Amino acid sequence: MGSLSCCLLLAMALLGPGAAAARKCDLQGQWRNEMGSNMTLSALDAAGTFSGSYHTAVAATNKQILVSPLQGARQHPGDKGQPTFGFTVQWQFADSTTVFVGQCFVDRRGKETLETMWLLREEVPSRRDAWKATRVGTSVFTRIK
Repeated sequence: MGSLSCCLLLAMALLGPGAAAARKCDLQGQWRNEMGSNMTLSALDAAGTFSGSYHTAVAATNKQILVSPLQGARQHPGDKGQPTFGFTVQWQFADSTTVFVGQCFVDRRGKETLETMWLLREEVPSRRDAWKATRVGTSVFTRIK
């Protein structure tokens, strides 16, 4: 009975409320994707909105890449703690805008990842060129800090 009590106490300590809380995803912080782009997300306000900055590692331009502002919102996380979110990046060095939508996931070890899909729309001279103005892709971000 003594070893059973010990195992029960150990299980309660490992699987108690603290473990569930540790698995909730927090968008605030610094993130990097598989291409080496970095972004910083501010603390969310009561409405779930946030701001931040994005420094892309890749671009289809000869201009100098500049850190660009972003604005976003998180859906209320609910009980699972793995919320959906979206944000827009206003590029400071190109005539384009990118929107990201995604979900924050936390694995069993507590590693947070942001799984996203993005649309980049660049300005084109006419409607005739609109067919080539939008790019689609995915990015996976992992927490730096």
